[in-house]
Amino acid sequence: MLKGKTVVLGVTGSIAAYKIASLASALVKLHADVNVIMTKNATNFINPITFESLTGTKCLVDTFDRNFEFQVEHVSLAQKADIFMVAPASANVIGKIANGIADDMLTTTIMAAKCPKYISPAMNTNMFENPIVQDNLKKLKDYGYEVIEPAVGYLACGTTGSGKMPEPEVLLSYIMKELAFEKDLKGKKILVTAGPTKEKIDPVRFISNHSTGKMGYAIAKNAMLRGADVTLVSGHTSIEKPDFVKVVDVESAQDMYEAVAAEFDNQDILIMSAAVADYRPVNPADNKIKKKEGDSSIELERTTDIIGTLAPKKKNQFVCGFSMETENMLENSKAKLERKNLDMIVANNLKVKGAGFGTDTNIVTIITKDEVKELPIMSKDEVANALLNEIVKKQK
Repeated sequence: MLKGKTVVLGVTGSIAAYKIASLASALVKLHADVNVIMTKNATNFINPITFESLTGTKCLVDTFDRNFEFQVEHVSLAQKADIFMVAPASANVIGKIANGIADDMLTTTIMAAKCPKYISPAMNTNMFENPIVQDNLKKLKDYGYEVIEPAVGYLACGTTGSGKMPEPEVLLSYIMKELAFEKDLKGKKILVTAGPTKEKIDPVRFISNHSTGKMGYAIAKNAMLRGADVTLVSGHTSIEKPDFVKVVDVESAQDMYEAVAAEFDNQDILIMSAAVADYRPVNPADNKIKKKEGDSSIELERTTDIIGTLAPKKKNQFVCGFSMETENMLENSKAKLERKNLDMIVANNLKVKGAGFGTDTNIVTIITKDEVKELPIMSKDEVANALLNEIVKKQK
């Protein structure tokens, strides 16, 4: 996914330095070209050979090291870099960069780099909260650096507080957000619905469906990676919330309708992939439970049709729905496309192997007023990007 991308990792003198080995390994697995620059203090916490073994590239420490090809190394690496992340970033190095001091390989190279630059502070809580450090971080933000807020937790010094470097998975998510895709959705506001809704019958029971939310979450994540400002309206799922996405948790179909309606006017694109519970009790107060002994059947009515009851869409607003069928998939889906005034509908057949609820794959047909496009079996991430590709084409 990161093939052809050059990632420069700057490692400074902090006990958290050992965690960057995991980050470097993850980046290599994604086919990135990974280069590590260490301060001399960092080598007291982790050996440069570790990074060289993981990345296959020389780990740079000494500005005047003559054991590499004849070129101005800090300048050439700065020019190649697609992203430069300093993690962990000590108070010392933060102060140097913020005040233009370039006296080692790391600070010299980052000073010459014009790519996106990220700083992940890691230090004792009192150091992190020191006004001088905070002023230096503010200065870096003003210069266009992105500062990754440290986590709160137990620190190596034995105290608990802010200053802990985030886990490698979190740092990787920032790199992926920057590099994984071209930003063809930058400036677009996209709302995605995902997961099941629940309709309460009584304090114990509810009506729902087998939706896991995997498809909607894949769409939200990939839209974010392509630069969109994403809002995810989600029924209850066991999936981890996607990074850098605004998540609105809901329970019932009415909750989902209200959440979507509240955001509707602000969105450029709406992708309605949630599997809404089809029915609810006619009167939730008494549930219309029949009095015949042993009969607890309930009188039901259709739930809110979220797409069908939304306000008319704005000019240039794009609305995509989903249609899960068990028979007559094309005919039923085309009818929904017309009836609900959608720009696109994504249809699949629940009975087809590899499609439907709970799987990591899907087989869909993308339908618009003038085209029917059948896709082969794909992972849900691949389906998400195929769908977004079609929306981008229609938006041009």
